[in-house]
Amino acid sequence: MKSIAALQNLVTPWSDGLEPSDAELDAIEQELPLILARVDLLDAQIMTIDRIPSEVDERRIRRARNRVLVARRHLANRIAGSTVSGDAA
Repeated sequence: MKSIAALQNLVTPWSDGLEPSDAELDAIEQELPLILARVDLLDAQIMTIDRIPSEVDERRIRRARNRVLVARRHLANRIAGSTVSGDAA
């Protein structure tokens, strides 16, 4: 019986292109504030899964939602500003 490790190159050949490109890393960096805001919102929601949310919990969730909305707005404005191809003169 042959080991699957010996056959792995036949199944999934190794490629140097597995690392993210510079453009992909830049896109991730631009989206990072939104990603972190969503993680904070998820953390706040997870804390209230098995109990009734207190007033403090509700405030925490509301603030986290607001941070997500602000991060989305900033990202949308940044993307809209960078994709303008030219002005009509």
